[in-house]
Amino acid sequence: METRNQPSYIDFIVIALYFIFVLGVGLYSSYRSKRSSVAGYFLASRKMHWVPVGASLFASNIGSGHFIGLAGSGAASGIGIAAFELNAIFVLMILGWIFVPVYMAAGVYTMPEYLRLRFGGQRIRVYLAVLALILYVFTKISADLYAGALFIQLALGFSGDEGLYGSILILLAIAALFTIAGGLTAVIWTDFVQTILMLIGAIILMVLSLNAVGGYNELIRRYMEESDPSPNATLYDKNQSCGAVPDNAMHLFRSIVPGESDLPWTGVIFGLTISSIWYWCSDQVIVQRVLASKNMCNAKGGCILAGYLKLLPMYLLVLPGMAARVLFTDRVACAHPDVCMEVCGSKTGCTNIAYAELVIRLMPVGLSGLLLAVMLAALMSSLTSIFNSSSTIFTIDIWTRFRKNPTDTELLIVGRVSVVVLLGVSILWIPILQGFKVSQLFVYIQQVSNYLSPPVTAVYLLAIFVPRTNEPGAFWGLMTGLILGLFRFVLEFSFPAPHCGFNEVDNRPEWIKRFLTDVHYLHYGIGLFVVTLIVTYGISLLTPPIDPEKLHRLTFWTKQSPLVREPIDDQQKIINAQAQQNQDRINQNKRQPQPPIMGWRKLLNCICGLNNEGSGEGSEEETNQPQLSPEEEAIAAAKFLDENKFWKRFVNGNAILLMTIGIFVWAYYA
Repeated sequence: METRNQPSYIDFIVIALYFIFVLGVGLYSSYRSKRSSVAGYFLASRKMHWVPVGASLFASNIGSGHFIGLAGSGAASGIGIAAFELNAIFVLMILGWIFVPVYMAAGVYTMPEYLRLRFGGQRIRVYLAVLALILYVFTKISADLYAGALFIQLALGFSGDEGLYGSILILLAIAALFTIAGGLTAVIWTDFVQTILMLIGAIILMVLSLNAVGGYNELIRRYMEESDPSPNATLYDKNQSCGAVPDNAMHLFRSIVPGESDLPWTGVIFGLTISSIWYWCSDQVIVQRVLASKNMCNAKGGCILAGYLKLLPMYLLVLPGMAARVLFTDRVACAHPDVCMEVCGSKTGCTNIAYAELVIRLMPVGLSGLLLAVMLAALMSSLTSIFNSSSTIFTIDIWTRFRKNPTDTELLIVGRVSVVVLLGVSILWIPILQGFKVSQLFVYIQQVSNYLSPPVTAVYLLAIFVPRTNEPGAFWGLMTGLILGLFRFVLEFSFPAPHCGFNEVDNRPEWIKRFLTDVHYLHYGIGLFVVTLIVTYGISLLTPPIDPEKLHRLTFWTKQSPLVREPIDDQQKIINAQAQQNQDRINQNKRQPQPPIMGWRKLLNCICGLNNEGSGEGSEEETNQPQLSPEEEAIAAAKFLDENKFWKRFVNGNAILLMTIGIFVWAYYA
């Protein structure tokens, strides 16, 4: 088992063929897509059916951070981390049946744009847009790059930084190429291809790892009884190994007594659901995929498909991580700083290398190249999704604050340039990530998210369900939650607990020690959520309400209203008037002959998907669409939510079946 298999030339051929194939799919879908309009680039012209939507939801969620993080947490503490995946099954149904109908009826491109329509003003929209971009850079991109860098370094045997940086830069460049050139259509179709690739590779490795340990039952027995590191690979604290397997490793529901478990059951049920609603129902990366659906049945079908796929990570990633601990105990489960530094370069533990160890040591020639390609696919899927969604947020929510009357061409170019800027920020993060060592990557991601996301969840739920909620209440609720979240965030990373067995003196003040130790981060998220609800609703009651005429198709109760929605404020009236003037100017330019575009501008327009005939102000098909009156637009928006009776019953039945299966899995492992 200890013989390391270095990738052969066959593995590199498999990786090269993968890149060629996926790049071909992305460029072909880019060529076929309507990239010359804002709707085409950012929402795939709302023509996607349920299969690519569901696959893209799954691929956007399962990045390389999941391969490394879920397997690593499985190796460290058992199946408890799978609760994050199984919880998503139910939250995806909330997305498809509650949130998406409101977003579709409102006709928005981004989530901050929805809050702009719902509450008025600009401060909430700009704050959430900036918060989203910050979270993308410091959790999603950083975690995925760290995981991808770790995997490539181990798999390819790089000892220096040059090869590592080169590989990451190539991945970033290809991911950016898909996004810049193709928009959401290319991203969704490449996600679809890479989802198939991820599932095939992960299933093969799961079978090989279970076979290597003697099957599922033998895996559980050996993990619980035979996977503690040897005495020379661990330190001890109070006569117990710091790398010991916890007694509750095979339970999803664990004790709520502080110090007895890493995931208390109350936090898993309530706190996890709160952060999951933020991620699945209000995060741009996820919701943008569903907004690209051609109708509501396809949107719900995509959510159902993603829900079925979310049943798999526990078996495809968590169990193989546990198998890696059984097979390579002293490497994966090391708890001695000197041993761990030699194995993976981290003093705090090496469980993050669990999945990479299986790929390197179990997979035969050719298949190891396929699994390496799978990891690269996961990294690229996540990055392309984040790049596309962040460019949408920057263009629609931030750029239009500075440019009051931008053309379609300007918005499309700004969207592409913003991807390049984000790419630069990502590259600057690489050396920082090299110095950032965490023993359980997935836990780090969840901690950061739970300090910042619960207030956003509270405001979105109130916006959807409580018409009385207004802008002052939402804004000050968000500010209160932000202050409390940053307070815990700063304390958590400024006063880290001593590592097990290091014989370090705990010099933290007693109140900080109790606060950080006794209040789990999921429980703190519940408190943040409740406080934000109270502050938001309380201030809303103390300030003037929003007129009902301004809430048509903006709440769950008015989503099918055919009435014309009055602008929320004078600023919205100005925005609507400018949009109409812009459309009139585009139509007038279309009717006038335009000089031919020559030289470098023609090449640039081709890459960006802009028209080379005329001004490039949107696609001809969209420009020639008849202009609807406000009354006709309102009726069309309401009718978009209509569903075929047969398919409505079909998706509802499938949703019930999926949740039943989810409840069974929860009960079986509870």
